[in-house]
Amino acid sequence: MPDKQRFERLYAEIEKAIVGKRDVVEKVLVTLLAQGHLLIEDYPGMAKTLLASSFAHALDLEFRRVQFTPDLLPSDITGGYIYDPKLGDFRLRKGPIFTNILLADEINRAPPKTQSALLEAMQERQVTIDGSTFALNEPFMVVATLNPIELEGTYPLPEAQLDRFLMKVKMGYPSFEEEKMILRKRVERRADKPIINKVVSRDEILALQKAVEDVYVDESILEYIVKLVSATRRLKEVEVGVSPRGAEALMKASRALAFIRGRKYVIPDDLKELAVPVLAHRLVLRVESAIRGFTSEELVKQVLEKTEVPREVRD
Repeated sequence: MPDKQRFERLYAEIEKAIVGKRDVVEKVLVTLLAQGHLLIEDYPGMAKTLLASSFAHALDLEFRRVQFTPDLLPSDITGGYIYDPKLGDFRLRKGPIFTNILLADEINRAPPKTQSALLEAMQERQVTIDGSTFALNEPFMVVATLNPIELEGTYPLPEAQLDRFLMKVKMGYPSFEEEKMILRKRVERRADKPIINKVVSRDEILALQKAVEDVYVDESILEYIVKLVSATRRLKEVEVGVSPRGAEALMKASRALAFIRGRKYVIPDDLKELAVPVLAHRLVLRVESAIRGFTSEELVKQVLEKTEVPREVRD
């Protein structure tokens, strides 16, 4: 089956559960194929958990959810050694991080020490437990959620951790017709959740991730990426601009998007479409800029408008 047709089938399965969010669904797929991690910021009840679990079912991947709370410990995520009376010795109890798709729900409710337990896993795809290092499952993706309205009792994510998320997206409210369709779907089925059929296997996902790395990136595209991220560092409203890791993230994401859309090469439109979700959360605004109402998203859009776009891209 051609890859593009396979992706359309994947969208169709996920849309049994998620109505009218094709752009968000596509960005989740981009993140997975680019071997990255996703941050979703939105209000409760916007189907963030349903989105992640539906993806896992359609891709035949293991899914685990961890509700982050102030009393959550690092070992609650990674696991640890526990004493087994039957064995008369300690044995490893693997935590929920040993999965394919990990939903870190309301990640900013856990203290920094617990948040940092994800850092090694997200970057190195391994965890250290009592001095021993364990490789994580492949593929592995963290989908973390943030609630933008409940700030009391939360711990802001440090820049180092934000930088490790390939993209940050928002689900957004459904349109009138979409919300009516959500209710109609619920009326027509008795179960709370629809049946999601497997479309792609785990081994196929790993093969697709490798295929993404073969997508051609022209020299002019590389220069365009560097110009974009360099421009963010010169903004007077910004304390810290996009790091080289952010530039690499934009390249990886654009390759995945091109691949999903059936191209073997990246075009400027890929970068334009992904610049805000990939770069905006990496900017640290000056305090006075935030007070004056500037947002990272609009600053990235300004950079896009002012940066010259490559005219010719060889494929």
